Amino acid sequence: MSPAVGFDLDMTLIDSRPGIRAAYRALTAATGVHIDADLAVTRLGPPLRHELSQWFPAEQVEQAVTTYRALYEDHAITPTGPMPGAVEALAAVRELGLRVVVVTSKLGRLAELHLDHLGIHADVVAGDLFAEGKAAALTEHGVRWYVGDHVADMVAATTAEVPGIGVATGPCSADELSAAGATYVMPDLTEFPALVREIAVGSGRAAG
Repeated sequence: MSPAVGFDLDMTLIDSRPGIRAAYRALTAATGVHIDADLAVTRLGPPLRHELSQWFPAEQVEQAVTTYRALYEDHAITPTGPMPGAVEALAAVRELGLRVVVVTSKLGRLAELHLDHLGIHADVVAGDLFAEGKAAALTEHGVRWYVGDHVADMVAATTAEVPGIGVATGPCSADELSAAGATYVMPDLTEFPALVREIAVGSGRAAG
């Protein structure tokens, strides 16, 4: 198995805020429970249940999760686009002979719908994982560097004992990503191709 670069999904590879905002508004319409969708999309990263628990009584959260996921495909996929530099970042990984592994808190099925819609190919998609829970998937799939926008992604990298690469495109600042253990921090993915070429060749992990 050739080495891989791991990526988080929301606010790392894709800007899912428009789609998720639409899905939350549809959930409000379906349940009658108000969700401040504009606020919710400013704190993407943690599992869905965490956000819905801010709006629904505990005994209603699981049903809200089920309803939201039933609405998601119709409302959230089409409005979502790639983050700046995402396509070029993945192209740089493949040019080095490395695989692309997406490890996300989103359900794998929904993550794959986003990737398919945008024409983005990942060798592996591992979903429904967060923070330390991502570490086993990073190890299993040969991830040598993990890229993410959330402090929990840096926790995942540290737990898996691989360098974390933070991108300050989500809810966490560059300083927060560094404090959480990021080995490298970038404002966005546009700087990633140069970085991955440098670190992959320097570590001897590029193919050839």
